[in-house]
Amino acid sequence: MALPAITAASLLATGCSAASGPSGSDPGAGTEKAAAARPPAAEPQLAVRAAPEGAGAPSAVARPSGSGKTAQKSALKVASFDKSSGRAVISGAAKPPKGVAPGRTPAPSGSAGAGSSASPEKSNQVAVGDIIASAPAPGAPDGVLAKVTKVLGKTEQGTEVNTSPATLGALLGDSQAKGSVPVDPSTVEVEPLVKGVKASWTKTGNVHFGPKGAKVPLGNLRLDVGTSIATAKDAPVSAAASASGFVQLAPEVDFAYDGGGAGFGGTPASASVSLSGDWSSQWELKGQAAASTDGKPLRVPFAKLHASPVIQVGPVPVVVNLGLTCYLQVDADGHANVDVKEDLKGGFRVGGAYNRGKGWSPVNTSDFSATSPQASVTAAGKVKAALGAEASVGLYGAVGVKADVAPYLRAEAEGSATASADGKASATGKWGAYGGLDLAGALQLQLQVFGTPIFEKPIPLGSLHKEWKLAGGEGTVSTGSRRK
Repeated sequence: MALPAITAASLLATGCSAASGPSGSDPGAGTEKAAAARPPAAEPQLAVRAAPEGAGAPSAVARPSGSGKTAQKSALKVASFDKSSGRAVISGAAKPPKGVAPGRTPAPSGSAGAGSSASPEKSNQVAVGDIIASAPAPGAPDGVLAKVTKVLGKTEQGTEVNTSPATLGALLGDSQAKGSVPVDPSTVEVEPLVKGVKASWTKTGNVHFGPKGAKVPLGNLRLDVGTSIATAKDAPVSAAASASGFVQLAPEVDFAYDGGGAGFGGTPASASVSLSGDWSSQWELKGQAAASTDGKPLRVPFAKLHASPVIQVGPVPVVVNLGLTCYLQVDADGHANVDVKEDLKGGFRVGGAYNRGKGWSPVNTSDFSATSPQASVTAAGKVKAALGAEASVGLYGAVGVKADVAPYLRAEAEGSATASADGKASATGKWGAYGGLDLAGALQLQLQVFGTPIFEKPIPLGSLHKEWKLAGGEGTVSTGSRRK
């Protein structure tokens, strides 16, 4: 069953009808004093939460009937949408009275004007100026955020309309909202790109038994991969290069909005959207990887992930589009033969934040720590390998943030080296194994969906680079240095 749709028609004025006074008293007596005595109403604080499961496609419709008004429920919903033309069909709308042109709604008899309670017939009609926000619907896998520009008439499915792009400010008005919503791992679509990729996840009351399903923490998605990579031409069979391990992620969507007196459809005081999450991975790089060609590292995407979670900001469904492409990248000189393993844990957050006085700025933070259960290097040379993810975050199909989160391993040896962290081997020269993180990306123009001014070009997130030593030595090798 579909959830009831929502109408961001004008919120009713605060307060209830006054009770009748004593017999013979003036019903309006004291009303002006009582109104003057009331403290000014605070801007509405909207809850940010996950949309209810199994309830169809929730939607919202805003009518520009007054400044600073937020959403109310109605029976309207998006039955279908054509993104290329902007044409939509809205179901659940009441038929207009006889003699009234489609899309035209007469004011009810005795109407008190804008801000008064609308009749059920008026609430269930579609009119020019309505702002529509919908969860994924037929023809709109990324949801809908649009303004009705013309009412075309009735069809078997509902009322057909033309639309143009709209902004969230027109729905949220002067409201305030802030919260984080975990992404349901069962809603993430996983497309393996190489053989050997397996997905596991757990959620309350349900477990997907991939190879490690029973071991995955609640709310996490895990990808296990094992694949061969290009091996140096002169390497012995025993030095065949390969990578194996897993990436485990518990993603969350962070959303904040403050209308700050913007009024209906105006520019908000602040807004932000970002992707954050707990990350853990354990992986091993073995063998003698082939030298990079054309000076470019070998990049092997092994899985694509996509999800469009719907978060409820008050009654308004906000569709967040998340994309992740997990990849393996190797940059080697074809000489070093390595066996390096790394355990990595931490968290990250990437996104964008808007302030009316400062404009858009990037959100880019991380907190990772690593240990190495084993590290060895045979023969002089160097190799660097990353097990990372290209991430994109958007709203209603418009990409807002692109980021590349790339934890990596790096090993190198000088001279004639045969060395390992167990202290049993020896080396003539230096060797070392390192862990690190590269994080980069940019804010995209499409973040204007909040109703903020457009910026002329993408804004870089700023390059974030961290590196730590996992093991290493010089001459006769000891256990090496390890640190988080």
